[in-house]
Amino acid sequence: MEESGISKGKKAFSRRDFFKITGAAGLGSIFATMGNLAAASDKSDSKNSGPVTVPTRPFGKTGVNVSILAFGGSQNLESKQRLLRQAVKMGVTYWDTARTYAGGTSEEAMGKYFDRYPDDRKKIFLVTKTPSSDPDRMTRHLETSLKRLKTSHIDLFFIHRVSDVRDEVNRTTKAWAERAKEKGKIRFFGFSTHKNMEECLLEGAKLGWIDGIMTSYNYRLMHKDSMKRAVDACVEAGIGLTAMKTQAGFFASFYANIGKENETVLKLTERFMEKGFTPEQAKLKAVWENPHIASVCSEMSNMTMLQANVAAAIGKTKLSFQDKRLLEQYARETASGYCAGCANLCESAVEGNIPISDVLRYLMYYDNYGNHEQAVRLFNEIPSITRRRLAGFDYSKAEHLCPQKMPIAKLMGKAVEKFTKYAMG
Repeated sequence: MEESGISKGKKAFSRRDFFKITGAAGLGSIFATMGNLAAASDKSDSKNSGPVTVPTRPFGKTGVNVSILAFGGSQNLESKQRLLRQAVKMGVTYWDTARTYAGGTSEEAMGKYFDRYPDDRKKIFLVTKTPSSDPDRMTRHLETSLKRLKTSHIDLFFIHRVSDVRDEVNRTTKAWAERAKEKGKIRFFGFSTHKNMEECLLEGAKLGWIDGIMTSYNYRLMHKDSMKRAVDACVEAGIGLTAMKTQAGFFASFYANIGKENETVLKLTERFMEKGFTPEQAKLKAVWENPHIASVCSEMSNMTMLQANVAAAIGKTKLSFQDKRLLEQYARETASGYCAGCANLCESAVEGNIPISDVLRYLMYYDNYGNHEQAVRLFNEIPSITRRRLAGFDYSKAEHLCPQKMPIAKLMGKAVEKFTKYAMG
């Protein structure tokens, strides 16, 4: 067998090069097997004479099937109309956005697309979000989103970034959702959650009227018993599940055991590329192996990334037992650089309502995604009196409780330093 390019260049592949590549959100797009995608797209089966497109799955009990790959719209899409057009052609017909994404321009750009291609709106399962659970604000936000998106209805309307279902989703919320459905403004209702995910999923399942939930879910989290129980509860309740943060990027610059981590990633890269896909595509496949995850939401900022993720979605090669073991090994070795979102542990250990999990997520947006403006904007939404305390706070109790053993104090200090420097220009 011909030696892979990674094997040939292993000695020359420096740690700096490694972190530069693996720290980027779209590594999979760089090495994607475009030939395989093109070949698959040219094939047709006996039942469908058209090109191969992204498969679909049932979205909970809604009776709707959605594409297993969702287009993440947290970016500025104004100049990416061709990208949206290609996504539709490839069968990526679950589109996710929010009123706050890219300062509102994400919704506006999708609206511009629907205005130009009105027939495509019928193909799209359209999702948007509000950051508020207040009924009056939800009404105003929904009306604004409908105008921006140039559509008469939203397929799935979320309350964004829920961390405590019992506090943020209640009977008043249910009544609001029912009225919005009766008026034809929304078809389905639910929430997204970045932290305390397992608790949010379990509480959402108990409500009995939630249609869909978007949650952080990846190869690091999916094996936890608490996550398995939470997902099972949602399945039993008929809730459609969308996975996000599936790449589970870690803070490489703060990871202590760099040499060992480097070696494991080289093994991952070699193994998966020999099978025709990349570690990033493998991470998507790991999530799709759970048939109860209806869709994976991925921000694809260019055509190459879109093609890479579509190739992973339509590819027939499955992960082997050894592949999964290697991913689990990688997750264990880099655990101290990944925030698992269990804010109820770390944040309860400190006084003063310090949003540790949120700040670490913003740092991930800044470092891993390169979304500097979004990270700083979200950070600046934290009350100024709290922001001023973040860098010098004693996080020792939180670090002691963190199951990931993260260097929380160091990360919080770095986050404040980066966000402040960026804001000052």
